[in-house]
Amino acid sequence: MHQILLSIHHYLAFAVLILLAWATINGVIGTNTEKVWENNHRKVNLFALIAVHTMLLLGIALLVLAMGNADMAAVIKTSVGRKQYMEHPAIGIIAAVLVTIGNVKSKKAIGNGKKFKSTMIFYSLALVIVLSRLPFEKLF
Repeated sequence: MHQILLSIHHYLAFAVLILLAWATINGVIGTNTEKVWENNHRKVNLFALIAVHTMLLLGIALLVLAMGNADMAAVIKTSVGRKQYMEHPAIGIIAAVLVTIGNVKSKKAIGNGKKFKSTMIFYSLALVIVLSRLPFEKLF
């Protein structure tokens, strides 16, 4: 069970990065041009939101499974353990919150520029913090 969830979590990371980058690029282009907010922009934001939240739920399930099998006091004392069991999950939660705020603000904003700007700000922040705590050594 653990290995299946870990594999899904691993491969979903690629989709999350692509969707967050796509939404961020849409936001930057739309903010800097007179582009009209269309349904496909909303869908990219929504798919990124779904992917990030799915990733978070899988990560929480993996964390709960790992905590049941490990001596957490010993794990937290190492920098690798701290990154894996504290920083990585915390960043996942923050990224999910940022993407959710960005999605809600882009839906409620009036005017194309404000919708794109909300997307640009919140999705790019989520992308940057995800990249900051991504375990690149395990990614490839």
